Amino acid sequence: MAKTIDIVIPDLGDFENVEVIEVLVGAGDSVAREDGLVTVETDKASMDIPAPENGVIEKLTLSVGDTVSTGDVIGQLSMEVSDTVVIAPALTSAPTGDTTVLATPAGGQAKSGGKQTLVVPDLGDFSDVEVIEVHISSGTSVDVEDPLVTLETDKAAMDVPAVVAGTIDSVFVKVGDTVSEGTSIALIDAVASDAPAPEREPAPDAPVGAATGREPAPVAPVGAATGRESAPAAPTAQIDEAGFSKAHASPSVRKLARELGVNLVQVKGSGLKSRILHDDVKAFVKAILSGQAAGPVGAALPKTPVVDFAKFGEIDVQPLTRIQKISGPRLQASWINLPHVTQHDLADITALEERRQELKGPAKERGIGLTPLAFIMKACVAALQEFPKVNSSLSEDGDHLVYKKYVHLGFAADTDQGLMVPVIRDTDKKDVYEIAQELGELSALARDGKLKADQLQGACFTISSLGGIGGTAFTPIVNAPEVAILGVSRSSMQPVWNGSEFEPRLMLPLSFSYDHRVIDGAQAARFTTFLSQQLADVDSLLRAIP
Repeated sequence: MAKTIDIVIPDLGDFENVEVIEVLVGAGDSVAREDGLVTVETDKASMDIPAPENGVIEKLTLSVGDTVSTGDVIGQLSMEVSDTVVIAPALTSAPTGDTTVLATPAGGQAKSGGKQTLVVPDLGDFSDVEVIEVHISSGTSVDVEDPLVTLETDKAAMDVPAVVAGTIDSVFVKVGDTVSEGTSIALIDAVASDAPAPEREPAPDAPVGAATGREPAPVAPVGAATGRESAPAAPTAQIDEAGFSKAHASPSVRKLARELGVNLVQVKGSGLKSRILHDDVKAFVKAILSGQAAGPVGAALPKTPVVDFAKFGEIDVQPLTRIQKISGPRLQASWINLPHVTQHDLADITALEERRQELKGPAKERGIGLTPLAFIMKACVAALQEFPKVNSSLSEDGDHLVYKKYVHLGFAADTDQGLMVPVIRDTDKKDVYEIAQELGELSALARDGKLKADQLQGACFTISSLGGIGGTAFTPIVNAPEVAILGVSRSSMQPVWNGSEFEPRLMLPLSFSYDHRVIDGAQAARFTTFLSQQLADVDSLLRAIP
């Protein structure tokens, strides 16, 4: 059932009659707990007044220019509640009287009956993810694991499944909305179940000071699930901290600007007293990405010519996939902001391939496809441990390196929607067979568009293997904030001089692209040389993990 509560101004300390300088939401907007509702400004600082709970704004009774004090009621919030409390995984707390069910396939909570709210589960580092399909409507009967909605990030589409069975009472989202962890999806009249809750493994820790996105870029599209317009991701820019601190903007606007890499001193404010608003930051990013304004991307780049191709003959215009639309600007940002260099090398994999052919049959009997990529990933683990700088990332301030004590390897998977980069976590703790099995499973999920958010995040190093297609060499683009990427082309038999004669050897082309701010040419050459040595030592690659 719905419950309406008052939205009250919290303790403002010694301040009274504080001016409202920005209203961030309106009647009918969905908000999550702690989302900013209005921004107020004292003579000392600006602050956002947060939402007290998850729900829908019924009304706000103030506008820009009004003054408020501690305890003032500024509106009403409607939230769905029931008589049962369900503690859902990844939820830190639930208000007394609320029934909230986290919609996650890894669920593991007791399933009680009655009206319950299904919400978006933990999406890792992704937020403001677009709803591309809604599978339910009022009156729909669902079972556990039935899909409720389909979300699409820049890397993959994923279904959000039901964790309780029952009948959908109402749906809170529609196609085109953006949602984050905790966003309400639907109200369900659940059927009680006594099924025991399985144990839930703790989520892996996120590295300090480094982005863990299986989207490799450190930013995500901006926009709350309130229907407000989202801005595309922008590259991180070098921010003038002195000027940034003097910008006329609220805390939430500053946070948004830092997430998008926007230097606030370059943004013209449209608010009261030229205050910079959320929409100003988003409009600035859109202008940069569309080439309409100077900025970190496109500032000094000439525009490509616009050509009417139809005057030369028949054409067929097809839209880009969503993955292409989002990954394109991020790849462009990486290419422009990172000084790329590519080191090319050849690895002798004659012995490796002979042993792989011997082991391929027995591995297949175990349901494992023993591909060359599994051996390459195993060799990369050894190389990353030998050269830890390749397994690092530049800190946000650009003055430090973040060394990672774990090895999560991403690999480019070719799908109908474009390239996706699933991640094998803790690759250093797995043998070749375990790596090969996980490669097969993740590749199948990528092709079916069923990868989960946590399967696309946290990569330290990426491998792009085109060996099954062809080519002799290429220059892969580094997936920032990673500092290097390995490209693998098709192996071929080549005559190699052994000191007395030429002999046929199976040679594998390696293309190692790296961020020259972190890795220099000598280190890159040592890395590929060491990697080639590891690929030639097949016994070492097959050695069991101690």
